[in-house]
Amino acid sequence: MTGFPSSSHPHAEAPHDWVEHVLLAGPEDEECLRLGAPVDRRTLRGLLAEQAAQLTTAGLTAGGTVALRLPPSLGFVTTLLAGWQLGAQVVLLDHRLTDHEIGLAVERLRPQVLVGSRHRPSAALRGWAEADPVAEPVAGGRPATTGHALVQLSSGSTGPSKVIARTAGDLIRELDCYASLADFPRAGERVVLLSSVVHVLGLVGGLLNSLHARVPLWLPERMTAAGILAAVAADERPTTVIGVPFHAELLAAASAPPRLPQLRRMIVAGELVRPGLPAAFTARYGVPLGTMYGMTELGVIATDLTGALHPQARPVPGVELREEAGELHIRTAASPYPGLLDPSRWSDGWLHTRDAGRLDTGTGLVTVLGRRDSQVSIGGLKVDLTEVEQTLAGLPEVREAVVVFAEGAVEAFLAADEAADADAIRDGVTRLLASYKRPRRLSFLAALPRTATGKLLRDPAALREAVAAPAAP
Repeated sequence: MTGFPSSSHPHAEAPHDWVEHVLLAGPEDEECLRLGAPVDRRTLRGLLAEQAAQLTTAGLTAGGTVALRLPPSLGFVTTLLAGWQLGAQVVLLDHRLTDHEIGLAVERLRPQVLVGSRHRPSAALRGWAEADPVAEPVAGGRPATTGHALVQLSSGSTGPSKVIARTAGDLIRELDCYASLADFPRAGERVVLLSSVVHVLGLVGGLLNSLHARVPLWLPERMTAAGILAAVAADERPTTVIGVPFHAELLAAASAPPRLPQLRRMIVAGELVRPGLPAAFTARYGVPLGTMYGMTELGVIATDLTGALHPQARPVPGVELREEAGELHIRTAASPYPGLLDPSRWSDGWLHTRDAGRLDTGTGLVTVLGRRDSQVSIGGLKVDLTEVEQTLAGLPEVREAVVVFAEGAVEAFLAADEAADADAIRDGVTRLLASYKRPRRLSFLAALPRTATGKLLRDPAALREAVAAPAAP
């Protein structure tokens, strides 16, 4: 990958042993992870050393590049930290990608070493897996051409994935942000993580922050409502659940959840929360549904951890935002996109988020309204697809909705039960939306397709394929 200037943040030049001093500091016998069984720091250090030896044998050195294709597992954690400890640039690939997709990513990113697992893929609803990492050299792999510690691919919910890079200093800065949030988990508490550790919320807000803040991180045995609730109930320490809105929907729909006095709150990020979900979650569990706004490019940007500000959020310390023609821009010292010179994405020290939003200059609070490209013109009239989508999702017969604009028309894809009355839904659309805002077509599915991170898929062709696909027996 071609280079560009690294971040000028004070943490940009992170200490060479930042893994040791930032992530692994703490008593040797202190529990830091729970994937079925507890893992203390002494055990984690020993496993990390073993993985570092394997990576070295595969040819990885300081300044090298290694790609990880591992499920959520102890092997993932130790290989990630070992790569950083060796001074390498680590590329994260979602283990759920097909061999073909992995091949395309490797061809695009050219890592020197690829790490997979000897074990077969785990069941789809498993929260964590057994993984025995295998490191293999990649023909034609190249060393890092920038000083970035982490390379990720965006979720791809709206199109092709973007390559995004962050320095160790960028990651430490984000950890500093989490440390400044009074309502984020602290030592003596516990996190049950539902978000993917391959993506920014699960990786930094979950895994790295838990190691740094000395907050034990638990992954459920199973990603079902019962499995998640069992993980919360398994320990008496104050517990925060971190996931995406889909997980909050799952828990809010649980028919008879147990009493959970240790549950402090749930925090979700990744996409807009459906109207009514915060109230439904709080009614079910008696605790707030907090929200966060962030991006893979920067990590956490703004939060409402108590639910008191919704739909607004407060920017985290050190983040400077502006509103430019209805789009949110964030000041950054450098572009997070290696080799991509696109002034529509980053220019003059500002990252163009492509998220529509409002910034209250009096209070400093920000309201995220959805993707900027969600506003389209129908017969010369502006239609906000996010507004249409949230209106449809608010109908009692609809569990979730995706609204897209394709071939000059608005289409809606709705998840509803088989017993749902389609005519009642259409009547609701007519009652709540002006005629020019109404979708030309409503398509119904038992469940809407999602990306690997749990975000709703928004590619029109893929959504139509899901509608046309025969129902599972």
